[in-house]
Amino acid sequence: PRGVPQINVCFDIDANGILNVSAEDKTAGVKNKITITNDKGRLSKEEIEKMVKDAERYKAEDEEVKKKVEAKNSLENYAYNMRNTVRDEKFASKLNPEDKEKIEKAVEEAIEWLERNQLAEVDELEDKLKELEGLCNPIISKMYQGGGDMPMGGDGMPGGGYGGSGGSASGAGPKIEEVD
Repeated sequence: PRGVPQINVCFDIDANGILNVSAEDKTAGVKNKITITNDKGRLSKEEIEKMVKDAERYKAEDEEVKKKVEAKNSLENYAYNMRNTVRDEKFASKLNPEDKEKIEKAVEEAIEWLERNQLAEVDELEDKLKELEGLCNPIISKMYQGGGDMPMGGDGMPGGGYGGSGGSASGAGPKIEEVD
């Protein structure tokens, strides 16, 4: 059609990574060609291979750091969620004062422990989380069984809203059944 340019563009990459681009305007018959080589400020093959080897070598270390960060975040989220839960008036009124004090004390101790032990190992962090969950979950469970009109899992509850306990099975929700 009139007034619409018809341009044919062709991209060709050879085995050495050299890109040839050619463009041709069909109506005017004008042709242009450009060659782009892989030698201007780019990494050499040796540098790329070295980077890949380094990445593979540090992969295990990175995994350990990732696990440590996840365990720390899990403990931190659980502690802050529990603190927010016992401070929330809806929930705090359902707790007896001794249980509320137990949770607050345990949460504060866990938060202080985290601040003092920034370089703690994964198993230490997981043990601290299990210890905190072991204390808090039965109390929260008792609170739910005692007050039937409680909402199930809000933003301040472990396992509900933001974070929870990092997806672990314990603390994943308020429905806890103890069977003798």
